[in-house]
Amino acid sequence: MNTKQIEQLRLSKVLVTGAAGFIGSNLCEALLDIGSTVVGLDNFATGHKKNLSLIIDNPNFTFIEGDIRNLDDCNKACDGIDFVLHQAALGSVPRSINDPITSNDVNVGGFLNMLVASRDANVKRFVYAASSSTYGDSKSLPKIEENIGKPLSPYAITKYVNELYAENFKKSYDLDTIGLRYFNVFGRKQDPDGAYAAVIPKFVMQFMKHESPVINGDGSFSRDFTYIDNVIQMNLCAITSENTDALNNVYNTAFGERTTLNELTSLLKEYLSEFDNGIADIEVKFGPERRGDVPHSLASIDKAKNLLGYSPKFDMRSGLKEAVKWYWNNLK
Repeated sequence: MNTKQIEQLRLSKVLVTGAAGFIGSNLCEALLDIGSTVVGLDNFATGHKKNLSLIIDNPNFTFIEGDIRNLDDCNKACDGIDFVLHQAALGSVPRSINDPITSNDVNVGGFLNMLVASRDANVKRFVYAASSSTYGDSKSLPKIEENIGKPLSPYAITKYVNELYAENFKKSYDLDTIGLRYFNVFGRKQDPDGAYAAVIPKFVMQFMKHESPVINGDGSFSRDFTYIDNVIQMNLCAITSENTDALNNVYNTAFGERTTLNELTSLLKEYLSEFDNGIADIEVKFGPERRGDVPHSLASIDKAKNLLGYSPKFDMRSGLKEAVKWYWNNLK
């Protein structure tokens, strides 16, 4: 960001939904560090109060405990807001397969509530967390924004519907939106616990406990793992971009390289062994493939570079070292 964009953020009031979650809480901290006035909205369904511990007493931060499925909560949160960073959602493909109704209620109904509230509050720009799951059964690599397949899970369907609603709200109400298709985001504060924990924090905690992690499948599936600081940069680019051609688009939010799950576990063992030599000898186990999983994921980030000025600083290895260090220092 340039000086003008930073000054714009300092003068802006930004709403972050899902503020107590992994990505949301990191976004709140980044915005407050810049000098923005920040409002956070969360119902603690998947977020945690501890994620707000560093900012809850910041005079520029206001927290609203509320649910995006409640339009009144959305209207309250959007009052006086310049920009919305909509992160609130029920993630996880397996969760959506087990309970598609709740995933739809939150991810579609809640999303629509936030669009309506943003429209009525005359929000300048609505930036939302889209998903790489939207690429569905498309086998082409790298993934290019304009070429998607059919969704493979209820979760993927909900995130694609978000994109359709955002496009429609521009046409119907002139609400500017930007969708960010996240590719396997990881980093500090990502929850390692629970049935739907993401693979990196889950495996890190298992290795730290000298337990054998279980890879779904033979380990050949690959992902474009994306460090949290790259995602923060992308969100800030999205709300400050002065390029009108950049608006009302969706963008891959990734680094642009892929890592197999076998490679991931090897790197985790290597980096964690710097803290505990015994981790190097822990065996990795293999289980059945998960329903709805996309075999391979790799993003083209050319569109984001060209239109938003996105320039990710952390590749997977450098980000993973930072994440491992954080987990060891904070959760050991």
